[in-house]
Amino acid sequence: MALDKVVGSAAQAVADIGDGASIAVGGFGLCGIPSELIRALYERGSTGLSVVSNNCGIDQWGLGVLLSAHRIARTISSYVGENKEFERQFLSGELEVELVPQGSLAERLRAGGAGIPAFFTPAGVGTQVADGGMPWRYAPDGSIALASPAKQVQEFDGREYVLERGIVTDFALVRATVGDRHGNLVFDKSTRNFNPLAAAAGRITIAEVERLVEPGEIDPDKVHTPGVFVQRVVVLTPEQAADKRIERRTVSTPPSNGA
Repeated sequence: MALDKVVGSAAQAVADIGDGASIAVGGFGLCGIPSELIRALYERGSTGLSVVSNNCGIDQWGLGVLLSAHRIARTISSYVGENKEFERQFLSGELEVELVPQGSLAERLRAGGAGIPAFFTPAGVGTQVADGGMPWRYAPDGSIALASPAKQVQEFDGREYVLERGIVTDFALVRATVGDRHGNLVFDKSTRNFNPLAAAAGRITIAEVERLVEPGEIDPDKVHTPGVFVQRVVVLTPEQAADKRIERRTVSTPPSNGA
């Protein structure tokens, strides 16, 4: 593989993501999402996708763009409450959804990237996460068409733990603040979130970067995702790098003059 992993465009980077592919996507809410790669994937027209992401964007932004176009067939997520179209598709039987405790989802991605096939965790013991029966897909009449299976539960030192599988996907899409031509990535503050985990879990990982530097310019101690996990780098334009949405804006009322 060439050491220079920079490709000419987002469209070129996602050109081989075909129908039915599984994709891990970084970000949390709208923070740190690979919006340009998602847009390019939408324009490519791939459908029947299986997406692993903490959430599925919001209506008409992030993964919500793919969702609204019915390009996503299945999701593994931990939070989906900000997307009304997601709710509609799930409850009407158009979308299959595997809900996972957030910490377990993070560890499943980390385990997949580390080559660990499965692990035991106390999260979910005594609930449908472990016992099975959680709706994955509804029928149009509102009945449960597909439910989650029961998982193995084992006792260690007097406490029960449930077996969770590591996650490995065909592709991963992430966004970094700084990257170099070798694929080493740095994420700024909260944009780090699920991005390093998703990057490690993809067999082919594509990173969009807001600023490209030359190899050696990043302090090795500051690297969050080593280039060994990254196969393609897309450099954003200044306009693309600045195009960041706010999921929920809260503005306080100014105090009155007499306060």
